[in-house]
Amino acid sequence: MATSSFKLGNHSLGRLELIKLLVYSALLVNFVFYIGNDLEIASHTLFEGSTFLETTRAFATTIDLSAWFVLLLLLELETYWLSDDALSRMGWMFMHGVRALCILFLAHTLYAWGVNLHDIYSAIPVEGVNSLCQLVEAEKSYTNNLVYTEITPKNCSSLSSANQFYLIDPPTYFIVQDAAAMVIEKQLAWADMIEAVAWVLIILIIEVIIRIQDKNISAGKVLVVLLRLKTLLFIVLWTVALYWGFRGHYLFVWDEFMWIAGFYVIDLNLTKWREEIDNDKSQEMLQRV
Repeated sequence: MATSSFKLGNHSLGRLELIKLLVYSALLVNFVFYIGNDLEIASHTLFEGSTFLETTRAFATTIDLSAWFVLLLLLELETYWLSDDALSRMGWMFMHGVRALCILFLAHTLYAWGVNLHDIYSAIPVEGVNSLCQLVEAEKSYTNNLVYTEITPKNCSSLSSANQFYLIDPPTYFIVQDAAAMVIEKQLAWADMIEAVAWVLIILIIEVIIRIQDKNISAGKVLVVLLRLKTLLFIVLWTVALYWGFRGHYLFVWDEFMWIAGFYVIDLNLTKWREEIDNDKSQEMLQRV
């Protein structure tokens, strides 16, 4: 009879473990790409006197993904690899404390996107300028659909034909946009905020589900509501991903798909855990008969 396992050296990986290896490896590769993306944007938005909070805002995605990686690792350990007696009480408390710290880092992402929205909606019109070519000597960058381009004599006339421009990044005001680009910028900013809120809610729901299953509860109205709410939030994430695809940000779509896949694996762990709880209860009932 064929087995659903894969040999890796002297170790045998089951189908689920192989899926996890592929998903987590792909997420790590994506992480490297996002670091490069943050560095590129930071080169246009940060300067020598930038504050710590301004720097963390510029690298919000890197900070966010770092916290998600640690969180995913800890969830994988607790929901699949570690038995109840694998760690001492202090060990479990430490693990849960690190998870709580990761959630705080994710809350920072909400702050970063919130400030970003405020900055965009507080954009200042550039007075006395009706062409980007007038800003060549001002050391500004033009952005449209998250593409940042330094304004030079060679490209100033081709970047935008608008006659009204806006500054969107206080207090430095290095970034310039026209009205059409601002519409896209607002939509993308709201997409980022909605996506971040959805993910934070999903992780909080998973935390509650883990606490419930820790009490050997595998069914009930509360679990049903939480699972349905989590499904709804994943639909929200897919909707955001579709919008990113519409705007041509296929890396964002791929990244969203991979993170959804990563947490689908956690869902599989939780489902298997509920099945084990049901089996244990069935065994106990049989022993009593």
